[in-house]
Formats: sequence, C-alpha cells, structure tokens
Amino acid sequence: MNINPILLTDGYKTSHHRMYPEGTTEVYSNFTPRNVKYMPQQAKEIVVANIQYLVMNLDAVWKDGFFSLEKDVVISKAKKYLDAYLSTDYDMSHFEALHDLGYLPIEIKALEEGTIITEKIPVLTIRNTHPDFYWLPNFLETYISTTIWKGIHSASIAYGYKKILTKYAKETDRDNVGFVDFQAHDFSFRGMQGVDGAIASGLAFAMVFSGSDTIPVLEAADHYYEAETSVYSVPASEHAVMTAYGKEDEIGAFKRLMKQFPTGILSVVSDSFDLWKVCTEYVTELKEEILARDGKLVLRPDSGDPVDIICGLPKEKWTRDTKQINNQKGVVELLWDIFGGTVNEQGYKVLDSHIGVIYGDSITLERAEEICKRLEAKGFASTNIVLGVGSYSLGYATRDNQGGAVKATHVIVNGINRDIFKDPVTDDGTKKSAKGYLQVVNEPENGKDHIYLRDQVTFEESKESLLKTVYLNGTINNIVKLNKIRQKINNQII
Repeated sequence: MNINPILLTDGYKTSHHRMYPEGTTEVYSNFTPRNVKYMPQQAKEIVVANIQYLVMNLDAVWKDGFFSLEKDVVISKAKKYLDAYLSTDYDMSHFEALHDLGYLPIEIKALEEGTIITEKIPVLTIRNTHPDFYWLPNFLETYISTTIWKGIHSASIAYGYKKILTKYAKETDRDNVGFVDFQAHDFSFRGMQGVDGAIASGLAFAMVFSGSDTIPVLEAADHYYEAETSVYSVPASEHAVMTAYGKEDEIGAFKRLMKQFPTGILSVVSDSFDLWKVCTEYVTELKEEILARDGKLVLRPDSGDPVDIICGLPKEKWTRDTKQINNQKGVVELLWDIFGGTVNEQGYKVLDSHIGVIYGDSITLERAEEICKRLEAKGFASTNIVLGVGSYSLGYATRDNQGGAVKATHVIVNGINRDIFKDPVTDDGTKKSAKGYLQVVNEPENGKDHIYLRDQVTFEESKESLLKTVYLNGTINNIVKLNKIRQKINNQII
C-alpha cells in the first residue's frame, strides 16, 4: 500500500500551518541525538548513517505519491480522510499550492555518513526555501524521524562491536585484523520491525561490517549507496535440516552437507542434540574429511550461555566430575585439542584453517567483550570466533535510546530573524535545544576527530559547516558511496 505523503505525519501537525506567528516565512530545524544514557556503555558514540536512505525515500514518496499524480485526485483522497479525522471541512489550499509548485521547497544539510559524533550534535538541518511553505520543515519531522533513527542506532551498535573486536584482534592476532570486517554478522532480519526496519538497520550495519544474512541489503546498498556488492554470507544449515536426519544420524547430516558443499566456508548448526558429542566424537570421526576440504567447516552452537559455551567455564566453576570436562574446556579449546593450529607471533593460538566457530544467539556487546577477554586469557586469538548479532542487540531499541528529535531553532517572522529554543524547567537538561542557525565544526585532536556544535551563528557562518547540502528543491546532492563510508568509520577506530 502506498500512503499519500500528506498523511505521513503526526495528526497534530495537520493544523500547525495556521498556528505559526502571522508573517512567518522560514522555519529552520534540526535532527539531533540528544542523549545516549540508554545506550550500552560500548556504544555511546553515535555513527551518522542512512542520510541517503532518508532523502532518496523522502524524494520518491513525494514525487511518486503526490507531484506525479493529478492534483484533484491526490488532494481529494487526503481530504476525505482528514475531514473525518478532524471532524471538519479541512482546508487543503496549502497542499494545493505545494502541488502547483511541483517540488519540495526545502534544503536538508547533513553530516557525511560514517561521521562519529557525541550527543547533542545535529545530524541534519532542514529549512524551507520558499516563504509560502514555512510549515513544511516541521511537517516533515515525523517522516524524517521515523526513517532515520533506526539506522543511526544500528550503526552505533555495530560500531561498538567493531571497536571491541578490533581491540582484541590487535592484541591477539594483529596480522589478521582485516578479518574483523566479517567477525560480526547480521542475524537480525526475522526479529526486526518489518521489512523496512530490517533494511534500514541492515544498511547501517553494512556500513560497519561486511557479513549479513539480511539479503535485501544487497539491493538496497546498490540503490542507495552505489554498492553492487556490499555484504556476504555462506551456506549454513538450520535445526530443521539437522533434525530431519534424526538424533541417531546427526553425523550423517554432517557428511551429506560436506559432500554437497565440498569447498568454501560451510556453517553447520551443532547443538540440535548434543553439542559436546559433535565437538569431540563427530569431528574426530570426520577429521580427515574436514582437513581434506578446500575450505572451512564452521560449527554453530545455538543455545546456553555463549561465553561459557565458546570459552569454557571459569576455573572457579570447575569440578572433579570428568563428565564436565567438555563444558569446562568450551568449544574453541575442544577443537584445538583435535585439530590444533598455529601459534602466532604474539603467542596466541589460532585454530587450523579448516575448522571454525560461529555463535549467533544472544550476543550482546557485553558478551562479545567477555568472549574476547576470556579467549585471550586462555591463550587463544579472538579471531577464532565469529559472532552473529541478532534482533536483541539491533532491534531492542526505540528512538529514545539516543534521544533523537527534530527541533526548530530559528524562524523569520515579518522579515525579522528570531533564534528560538526550548528549555523546560521541569526537565533535567536533556531536552534543552540549541538556538538559531547551527554550525558543526571539526578540530582534530591527537589524530582523532573532535566535532562540536556552534549555535546562534549567522546564516553565512552556517554555510561553513560539516553540514553539507544533501537535498535541495527536489534534487539530491553529495552522493557518498558505501566504501567511502566504511573507510571513514574504520579510520576512526584507534
């Protein structure tokens, strides 16, 4: 269903065009993540993401669903709903005038995607470019907010994972740091808030990592970011496949899968019944076949405490019960016992290239860090594991996690400039807004960006800013490709 863009706003905004001071000719607003107090400690930095996703969708929605249609048709359909909704004969003249104009008379300026900022730095600004349509910037607030907040959140979470994984890769396997690009894998599609939410989140995740099972990202990344190839995955089984062979012939499932996929990476879910039997008896029996493959067999545990399953139990939990030895060692050490591997220059063990491990259930940022920490403590490189990041980490969020909000900070009324702001006496300061025209500047310190906001600047000063025009009167500007965004993000990880 294609929704008329006149209706893509909050209900209360339908009357705001009549509420501004008489003589208003410009409204200048911004979208800013106001606080990160509800974000995990490892993801307090904010990654600017999905700007092109926003402006391209905004442009398409209005061109395809409004300007390209007959005025009488598109106006009358919206009026039918608004009349009933507001119990009035709703005046549509301002929308009729917009249709006559033939384009969205707005300018959106934004930070370049991949920029890393702190709270209270505006991601974008929006103002009307035609005095008759002063009401339009904040009329579009709802669409802007609902379209962009998810991507910024997911990119920031992904950046948190990448900082952790990069840190431990440098400490335990510095010659293989490039592997980090694939060490976190997007497993979130099925648990997201619909297909659009999965695409928005998946695109943002793909700005940080190159592994994903959210396949629509392939087409979306090509469309929005000119990336013909953006994310990658491998053949992988699920429990339906493994249990179809029955508990008695689970090893038969492994044999058939390796026969079907004799080369490359093959991921096999391994805990449908007895993970420890797989990691000891089955892989021992299949060892020669595994080592003969031109590729890597990756075992995938899928239940239990991820940290303990991968790393083994902490020493204080060990017992004398020999039946618990597998639990105490964990998957990585058990595979090392059978397949061995190499010890790198830093003194850490790296599993044989024919065998690996991926865990994709309940991998939070805290657990990711604990897994890397405990592997390092046991003498194993952190790169022995791939982590699937699911909908708990990427989807368990709202706009409030980063406090993203659109607020007006400047208006022109009867030719007079007014810096406006909000500062509720009943608030703790979180909702206090900036004032006037805004300028975002960067003064690098020790090789790392130091980006901050200057408010109440002149209109001319606001032009000299990291906020660059990405949308102007129906045209999209300053297109950035995915690879450039990835490079920008990677350059900020020290």
